[in-house]
This record gives sequence, structure tokens and C-alpha cells, in this order.
Amino acid sequence: MVSKAVLPVAGLGTRFLPVTKSVPKELLPVVDTPALQLLIEECARCGLDDVLLVTAMGKSSMEDHFDRRLDLEAELDAKGKQEELALVRGLAELARIHSTRQGETLGLGHAVLQAKGHVAADESFAVLLGDDIVDPGSDYLERMVAVHERTGRPVVALLEVDERHAGLYGIASVEPGERPGEHLITATVEKPDPAEAPSNLAVVGRYVLPGSVFGVLEDLPPGRGGEIQLTDALGRMAAEEPIVGLVLDVPRYDTGDKLGYLQANVELALRRPDLASPLVEWLRELIERVDSGALDVAGPDDA
Repeated sequence: MVSKAVLPVAGLGTRFLPVTKSVPKELLPVVDTPALQLLIEECARCGLDDVLLVTAMGKSSMEDHFDRRLDLEAELDAKGKQEELALVRGLAELARIHSTRQGETLGLGHAVLQAKGHVAADESFAVLLGDDIVDPGSDYLERMVAVHERTGRPVVALLEVDERHAGLYGIASVEPGERPGEHLITATVEKPDPAEAPSNLAVVGRYVLPGSVFGVLEDLPPGRGGEIQLTDALGRMAAEEPIVGLVLDVPRYDTGDKLGYLQANVELALRRPDLASPLVEWLRELIERVDSGALDVAGPDDA
């Protein structure tokens, strides 16, 4: 049974400077909830109650977010703010959270390899990337775990992408799978030339892997960019026996991208009963101002 998750969260978040100079990008709020918290809540929903953060120097505030804060709790209790008190206390009860540091950021495969020792070779575990937010409340990760437990094979999330953008992703070569939405992956290639991409199915953000992946990663030479690529390890495993890809059929937000981050905030705010109605009204007014020319909108020459 899969009960552990590994979250590689050591990146510097340079695309969001200057805020990420002092605030880890994983703690940037989606409405009022840090992206990292959404990931750990996702883990908790499907029984992954042991979470390892693969972090770096200067990012200890991520661990602090899920620790007790007794002075804050006392203040909230004294002021009768019981709802807020329950909220902050609940953070420490989401999961058992551990951390290890990735001394050098040498690729996603290298980050996953830091979990060796916390995850045994005969255990399976999930990997969730900090920049990928999957529709909160969905059972997608739970279904990935179920596919892994049914097949015994590595399972990865597949996203249908515009063929022109294949060079931004690891792309899978696929054959039909056993069930709807499933594909058998026979090979993967990291960021191919779009003209040479074997499909339009990109490997993104969610993985359920056997502990045997550590041995593959240890034996792997540096790949694209001189880094240890998880995509390369998956390709090596797929060459021996096809691995399983499960197509994402729920919304996914790339919060490592500025536009994706803004989209996540707007769409998830629209699901909030306290925000949806006034936000929709404001958005309509905003679009009317844009359409009428009352609001100047930056063009490419303004960048």
C-alpha cells in the first residue's frame, strides 16, 4: 500500500523574483492557501500521510508552516477566533512531514534520489511537483495510486499538449492501455524537437513509483542540461516493461508560470462562495473597460 509522498521543493523560483528572494515560491498563496499546502492536502486525501520535502537552504519556512505556532494559537484563543484557531492547528495534523536538503539542484531525478533512505527499495511512493496544482478535491492522485497497486508498474500523469509546445516537456511514446484514459508508455524523451516528438502526451507533475527507481537513478548518467532527469529514468524502465500513463482529466494549473499562477488564483477563487459573486461582477466590469478602451492593456512592445 502506498503511504509516502516525496515533494521536490528545492528550486529558487527565479521566475517570481523579487518576491521569491525571501519567500519560497511554494508558499505563494493561491487565494489564501499556499500552493504547498494544496499539495499536502491532496496527499492526505488519498492516504499519503508521510510526506518528505526535498528542500534547500533558505526554505525552512515551508516546514514552519506545518508546525505548531503556540503564540498565534494563544492569541486566537484569547480573542475567541475559534475557526481560525482550528485552521492553524489543523496544519500540523495534515500529515507527518519530514525534510531533507538537496545540496545541489542537479535535476528532478537527483531530487527524487534524495528520498532514498526515507523510502525503502521495496516501497512505492508518490512524487508531486511543487509547480503543479491539480484540481483541489479531485481524486486524480488516488486513481493513479490505484492503477499502480493494480498493475505494479510506475504510473505517471499525462497531459495532452499542443504539438508546437512539445519541446517544453518530457514526451511519451505510447500504446493503448488496459482501460479508458490509460496508456502504456514504451519510451520517453526529454524536451524533444517538436517535429520529432513521438506524441502530444507530456509527462507532468504526478508520479507513483516503485522504490526500484532509486537504483535506476543512481546508474543514470547526466542527461539534458547536465542534470539527472527523472524522464530518462522512466524511459529506461519503460524499455524493460511499459509503464502506465494516466491522462489528466481534471483541471491542472502550472503555478511556476506567472500566467498559470494568476489563472489558478482566479479559477479557484470562483469556487469560493464568499468570493465568487463579487469577483464575477468585477471581472465583467474589467472586460467591459478593456473592450471599450477605458483600460490600457500592455502589448508586446511594452514588455
